Parts: sequence; C-alpha cells; structure tokens
Amino acid sequence: MGSLKPGATYIYEKSNGVTYAREVGADPNTRTPIGWDYNPVNGHFVNDFWKDVIEESQTNPALQKAVDRVIILYKLSKERYE
Repeated sequence: MGSLKPGATYIYEKSNGVTYAREVGADPNTRTPIGWDYNPVNGHFVNDFWKDVIEESQTNPALQKAVDRVIILYKLSKERYE
C-alpha cells in the first residue's frame, strides 16, 4: 500500500484525474497520489500525452511535421464524416 498506514483513517480527494489520500486531520499538502484516471482505449493519460507531444514538437522539427500531418488528417476525417 505504499506510504499509507494500515488501520489509519483517510480522506480521499480527486483533482484533474488523480485520486489522493491523506490522513484525517493532516495538512492537505501532505496528500499522496494513489490512483489515476484510466483511459480504456489505450491505458495512457491521453491529455498529458498530447500535451507532452505538442510541447516537444516546439523544439523538434520532425515531430512538428508529424503533428501538423495528424492535425490535417484529423480535420479532413471529421469533414468527411460530418
């Protein structure tokens, strides 16, 4: 169970797809992440993944070209099925 203490009473909080636990009465800044939202399509944190890809593409020309192509393909695909 990681850093959680057996037998302790916990408050569970969820924020931005992360579930946290902290002992009752403890400072909220001491909370510990214990779970993350799961995307059943691929098991990754999709929003974080694409955020990282876009950020990395700012300094990686090959990745920027690939991102641009994905955007174009996505927009063309949406137009086709609308």
